[in-house]
Amino acid sequence: MNPLFQRLALLTGTDALDSLAETRVIVFGLGGVGSWCAEALVRSGVGFIDIVDSDRICVTNINRQVEATSRTVGFSKAETLKERLLEINPACAVNAMEKVFSRETAGSFDIARADYVIDAIDSLTFKLDLIEACSEAGVSFFSSMGMAQKLDPTRLRTADIWKTEGCPLARLVRQGLRKRGYSGHFTAVYSDERLPLHEGAVCGGAACLCPAGGRSGPEWCGMKRVINGSAVTVTAAAGLVLASLVIRGRMNIHG
Repeated sequence: MNPLFQRLALLTGTDALDSLAETRVIVFGLGGVGSWCAEALVRSGVGFIDIVDSDRICVTNINRQVEATSRTVGFSKAETLKERLLEINPACAVNAMEKVFSRETAGSFDIARADYVIDAIDSLTFKLDLIEACSEAGVSFFSSMGMAQKLDPTRLRTADIWKTEGCPLARLVRQGLRKRGYSGHFTAVYSDERLPLHEGAVCGGAACLCPAGGRSGPEWCGMKRVINGSAVTVTAAAGLVLASLVIRGRMNIHG
C-alpha cells in the first residue's frame, strides 16, 4: 500500500485503494469545480487521470481555482495543475490536455477507456456534447451544474438531472437535452441557492478586471463571455462532492 493513502485505507481497506489505483478518470474543465475535483481524486489514490482545459490562468481565478496563484497567472491551467498533482503523488499517471471538448474534437479524448468522466464544463453547448458522448460510450459520468452566484455550500445537492430544482443551468441542460432527443439519466451536482445578480464583467472586454500584464481579449482569455461572482467555499465543495461520487462509486458505496 502506498503510505500516502494510509489514512484513507483505515476507512476503506486496502482492496479499495488497489481499485482506486487502477481507476482512470477524465476531468473536463479545471475551474473552481474541476480543479478541486482533480486534486481530491489524486489525493484519494486514483492512479490515472486526464485533465482537460484550454484556458490560461487569469488573476481573477485565484479566489477559487487550485492551480491559480500569483505566480502562475498566464500559465496553462492543465499543465500547471498537472505539475501540482504530480507533487502530491508522483506515481499517478497525469495527462494534461489543452483542448476544448466538442463534437468535432470528441474522438481525441478516448472517452470509452475511462472508468469515470467528470463534467465541469461551463459552456452549455460543450457540456451537452460531452453528456451525449459519455452516454454513447457507456461511461459512468457525473456533471456539475452552475456554481456561480452562490455562497452557501450546504445548499449543494445530488440528483438525477431530471429531478434537479432551482438551478438555472440545470434547467438549460434539461431543455438542451430534450431538444437533442436525449432521455438518459445521470447524476448532477447542483445548488438551489439563488443570490441577487450583481453586475458582471465581460471576460476580455473593456471592463475586464484582469490586469494580466495588459493582456486581454480573445487571444489571451478565450471567448468573450459574461462572468459572474463565485466563491471557493461553494465551487470547491462541489468539486469534492464530484470526487466523492467517483470514490464511493468505485467502492460500491452509495447513499
